[in-house]
Amino acid sequence: MKRGKFIKHLEANDCPLHRHGSRHDIYKNALTDKRTSVPRHADIDEELCKEICKQLGISKP
Repeated sequence: MKRGKFIKHLEANDCPLHRHGSRHDIYKNALTDKRTSVPRHADIDEELCKEICKQLGISKP
């Protein structure tokens, strides 16, 4: 999945950018305060996208 599309999915599910890391960004679920990192790659593996969504407690893209 393209990173831009995945980021839009996160933001649409109340998970805005929390902070920047050195090679990743941290996104936080505004409702549950769960946080996880998202790598800065043009393409993100589908399984990784599912795992990130699971960690944040949101639906899968």
